[in-house]
Amino acid sequence: MDFTDVSLVALRVFREVAERGTLTSAAGALGYTQSAVSRQIASLERAARAPLLERRRSGVRLTAAGHIVLRRAVTVLDQIDATERELAGLPAEAGTVRLGWFASAGAVLLPRAIAALRRSHPAITVSTREGSTPALVRALRAGTLDLALLASMPPFRPFDTETPPLTLRTLSERSLRLAVPATHPFAAGDSVDIAELRGQRWIAGASSGDEKLMGVWPGLDERPVIAHTARDWLAKLHLVAVGCGLTTVPAALAPAAPPGVRILSVRGGPEERRRIVVARLPHPLPEPAARLAEALRTAAAESTTPV
Repeated sequence: MDFTDVSLVALRVFREVAERGTLTSAAGALGYTQSAVSRQIASLERAARAPLLERRRSGVRLTAAGHIVLRRAVTVLDQIDATERELAGLPAEAGTVRLGWFASAGAVLLPRAIAALRRSHPAITVSTREGSTPALVRALRAGTLDLALLASMPPFRPFDTETPPLTLRTLSERSLRLAVPATHPFAAGDSVDIAELRGQRWIAGASSGDEKLMGVWPGLDERPVIAHTARDWLAKLHLVAVGCGLTTVPAALAPAAPPGVRILSVRGGPEERRRIVVARLPHPLPEPAARLAEALRTAAAESTTPV
């Protein structure tokens, strides 16, 4: 079988596997059986005369040949989709932009940017999905997202080691903050010294592994007391509001804090910085995606809340 004979279905299946990281999850997303997905991948590997996926217990990883096929598949499938839009007679600035985002970006930044884009370019449709950083980066590589809002913390390492490197644009870099109940003694002021955080009860962001410390002020010289765990940032803030403990927040979330929560800065120790970036593949953006990227930049710049 010559590679020029591969089907678009096989390319779409391969892209989905590359994004999802497992054949099982790709099959579920596509509505196929796992054996059907395996057959499509096998047909591509026969045409490529090389393995495209390295099977591991935790999922699959692209081989060097797999990266080549994915890069070309994304281009081909994007061109097919663009042809469909042109045949439908859509204007140049019309179209759908696919945006991925990390959880807390949906509180303030994302709604502001989309609202501004609707006013200035109503023909552009934005579809969004929340995800973890690894999932969003895989989706960018697979071409199923145009842009991704990602959060980063020192030492601000690259989000992956694949080539070519992702193009990153920093939207904001600001300080981490502390959320406390309005009834807590800390709430009487605008800041608290890091030494005063000893012995506090914390609401953390996850229940296992290193993620358990997300929500605890970094660098405390004690084993923190984790009173509650919650992945959803709004759930954490509502737990703070009823006095269940303290948690950390990006300052961009301050306007979205529910009643009963005070947002404070922390004095002492190294300054904790958080960065929000918009990531994309290193090729020219279609007009709709470029418009959304600019709306995100403007929304971040116009925010008057220090982070």
